[in-house]
Amino acid sequence: MDTTKSLDKFICPFGGQEVELVQVEYAAGGMPLLRLRIRERGARFTIFEIDAVTAERWGRAMQTWSQTQDKG
Repeated sequence: MDTTKSLDKFICPFGGQEVELVQVEYAAGGMPLLRLRIRERGARFTIFEIDAVTAERWGRAMQTWSQTQDKG
């Protein structure tokens, strides 16, 4: 049986999308993946499953961008 562990879930303030980050480990084996599940208003879903290297690069880019923005 595949196992999942919810890491975070939140609503984006602009647009109202529901974002959930879930660690996924498949029963068939392999590396754990990070599933990003984005629920648009209504029933549309976008799902990415990414490896640790991709998650690190994506996270670093988002953090770099965030640090250059006025959050006031």
